[in-house]
Amino acid sequence: MKIDRPVLDSAVRQGILAPEQAEALWVFLGEQSADAPSFRASHVLYYLGGLLAIGAMSLFMTLGWEAFGGWGLLLIAIGYAAAGLWLTDRLLHRWRLRIPAGISAVFVVALVPLAIYGLQSGLGLWVEDKVYRDYHRLIDWRWVLMELGTLAAGAVLLWRYRLPFLVMPVALTLWYMSMDATPFLVGEADETWRLRRLVSLGFGLGMVALAVGVDLRTRQDKDYAFWLHLFGVIAFWGGLSLMSSESEVGKFLYLCVNLIMIAAGTLLSRRVYAVFGGLGAAGYVGHLAYEVFKDSIAFPFILTGIGIAIVYLGVLWQRNEQAIAARFRSILPAGMREMIERRR
Repeated sequence: MKIDRPVLDSAVRQGILAPEQAEALWVFLGEQSADAPSFRASHVLYYLGGLLAIGAMSLFMTLGWEAFGGWGLLLIAIGYAAAGLWLTDRLLHRWRLRIPAGISAVFVVALVPLAIYGLQSGLGLWVEDKVYRDYHRLIDWRWVLMELGTLAAGAVLLWRYRLPFLVMPVALTLWYMSMDATPFLVGEADETWRLRRLVSLGFGLGMVALAVGVDLRTRQDKDYAFWLHLFGVIAFWGGLSLMSSESEVGKFLYLCVNLIMIAAGTLLSRRVYAVFGGLGAAGYVGHLAYEVFKDSIAFPFILTGIGIAIVYLGVLWQRNEQAIAARFRSILPAGMREMIERRR
């Protein structure tokens, strides 16, 4: 439930709160949400500037930087990382600004692949046909040391600073590893494509399980599991959606999995599951419309009826939500119930 100023003003008009209480509560809520990411001007500037700096050292790295050579890139990465660590400490401990401190710490983690690439290149341990900018564009097993180093650095800084945004590069790197792991294990053969999808699906499930575990163990209002849920769902849903099936039964099972994802998103209060589940369900309906029932006159009418029935189901759910939710939560473990209440 969102509490904004009009809600408090309405409570004052109805005599639930005195004007002084409403004002004090509004100030308190503002202080509590100061470190929560939101669409306010300062936060937009934080993320815009921070992501530009991170992108400059990763996604938008130009080929011209190869002129620095391996040792030059290593020294640049170390220098930037030292400055980023100093800035992170200053933002967090002196100015108490957790959001820009988290962005600065992520900037440091983003420099780790560049540093490892520079070290390998400087030692003559790098192949000539690959350059650093390809790290974020191409699937290749040679990135594995850069990925392992990034995971280690992210874990250390997350332990040191306890900033939720630091989970983002860790989750992103795990997603990269889900794509790079197959050629690392079995080579570059064309027949590994199916195995890559299975590995992506398995990595996704593992990341989702890890995210739920983080949710269960976290007793704070900081959302450490968000990025794990996001990239776990991307890896799982991407691998699942790329598994082509000529069987209508297989396609229907795909729909069922996506409906389960929507239900899980509702249960866990995680929109990412509902979004991707909705995309998958929409894709299945598109398959029915354009392939299975492409010449059917009745299909649009039937689909309209199904849509109206789902809306009516939503009405029934809203009317009985508390009783249904309480009955369902009663069968869950205590830790899961606490997590759901905290998320709600």
